[in-house]
This record gives sequence, structure tokens and C-alpha cells, in this order.
Amino acid sequence: MRIHPAGDNGALVEFDGLDESMAYYRALALNPPAAVVDLVPAARTVLVMFDGPRQPILDWISATEPAESDDYNRADTVTISVVYDGEDLDEVAHLKGLSTTEVVAAHCEQTWTVAFGGFAPGFGYLVGTDTRLHVPRRTSPRTTVPAGAVGLAGEFSGIYPRSSPGGWQLIGRTDAQLWNLDRDPPALLRPGTTVRFERA
Repeated sequence: MRIHPAGDNGALVEFDGLDESMAYYRALALNPPAAVVDLVPAARTVLVMFDGPRQPILDWISATEPAESDDYNRADTVTISVVYDGEDLDEVAHLKGLSTTEVVAAHCEQTWTVAFGGFAPGFGYLVGTDTRLHVPRRTSPRTTVPAGAVGLAGEFSGIYPRSSPGGWQLIGRTDAQLWNLDRDPPALLRPGTTVRFERA
């Protein structure tokens, strides 16, 4: 763990990898001091924003031990229905030596966790437990990916919240509304949320 200043009211906590970052985010989110106003996880960092003296926050961060996923009893579990007809479904199956039915089963049968958000409002980087679906990004990104497209890239799965360019391998689509300013909070998928996929 390495702690760097981030402005007058922030501390950027750097880790060696995603697993460590997620474990410390879980721990920091369990019982933050009243002065902490936001925690923003990423692939190898957690940004801690606070309102108050810096040193007590640094002491709290330094004293925090990583938490196992079972220790982080977040109530949020989201089930998302997917039509598995993505343009890259056959390619993913070929890359992994699986049938398309096995790809869909692997996507649906595991539990996913939102590791962090990014790229666009409502987009969550989901990590699962089945390494068979770890695939590279497309060698040639698409100029337009439709909203609701469900994809795979590296160790992550994700859902495009709006139409945008993208290079993920598309395996399906969903009607789930990932970002809604009339909802509190607006993001359906927030860090720590458990996600299950089901065939529509």
C-alpha cells in the first residue's frame, strides 16, 4: 500500500493489483470515519476524499486491514436479463475452445462483482470467478456499440450504458437501465454490488 496526496482533501491509495484494491475498498467502506465523504475505487487505487484534518485519515487508512468478500455484506444484488446474440459470441467461443452454449452458461452461472466504475456514467467493471471467460479486447474496436450491449474484455464483463465506441467482445444485450438521474443513486451498478446474469 502506498498513499499519495490528492489535493487538499484527498488521498490516493495505491495497490499492486485489482484483488488488493478490491479487498481494501471493502475494508475502507465498512466503517469509514465521519470525515470521509467519498471512496472511489479503481483497478489499482482507491481515492479517499475527506473533509477535515489529513493525518487522522492517513492513520485510519494505514491501520486498515483488507477485508474478505464475505466480510462485506452489501445488500445490493442485481439480476440482469440478457439476450445472448452478441456479434462476438462465436468468436469468444472459438477463442476459449467452448461452445456458445457453454459461454452463455459460464456467464450466467457465476457471481459477478462490480469492482469499480468508469469510462461512462453507469458503466461498471465486473469481475467474476470463472477464468474461462477471460478474453482479449477486439483487435479492431467498433466505432459504435449500442446501449445495453454486454461484453467481455480481459478479466472483466461490462454493459455499455449508452451508445459509444468500444473494443469489448460483445456476447449479448440487455434492456436494463444502468444510469437514471431520476433514481437515487443514479447508477444501477455500484462498486461492491453483486450481479447475476440470466438468459432472457
